[in-house]
Amino acid sequence: MLTDRQQQLLEFLRQYHLEHGLMPSTREMQNHFGFASQTAAVSHLRALEKKGVIKRVPGKARALVFPEQLERGEIVDVPIYGHIAAGMASETVQEQEGCVSIDVTSLGVPRNARTFALKVRGDSMIDAHIVSGDCVILELREPRRGDVVAALIDGETTLKRYVIQDGLPYLQAENEMYPDLVPVRELVIQGVMVALLRQGEGKVA
Repeated sequence: MLTDRQQQLLEFLRQYHLEHGLMPSTREMQNHFGFASQTAAVSHLRALEKKGVIKRVPGKARALVFPEQLERGEIVDVPIYGHIAAGMASETVQEQEGCVSIDVTSLGVPRNARTFALKVRGDSMIDAHIVSGDCVILELREPRRGDVVAALIDGETTLKRYVIQDGLPYLQAENEMYPDLVPVRELVIQGVMVALLRQGEGKVA
């Protein structure tokens, strides 16, 4: 049986993981609960692990998972490289902002896929049920007609539908308020969406 503090910490871990897709750091736990040090947070985590409600995955950052995650399939950490515009294309600098843990088995992502994640900003893909605040998991591979892709078009990045017409590729929004994007100089596909994690408010079920 968990103590009141252990139950509070477990609920905090679950809520944080639900909202952010990864576990909080020990410093974030310390700040949230007012622990005197990060060592106190580590002690509580060890107690939860001993009681079997969380498990540690060797060799991973923030390497805590819930037992039911391990039962579902293989958990993989995917790096998050900032935001991508689901609106008009915009200039972005991609820097890693942590990672998100995904169950590749339940999401149907190939185990050996080269993947990364981006947080969505904008509403140009709402008719594809992709809303601002969601996190898209993308694979580094060649796109197929109709794929949702992260693309560099004439020096700016965006998330759109990949379309080919009369042999010429262009990008199409899933919101009639946004125009098609036809490349003038270049169109480079940076990744193909293979999974979507709901993290935004007003999400579509």
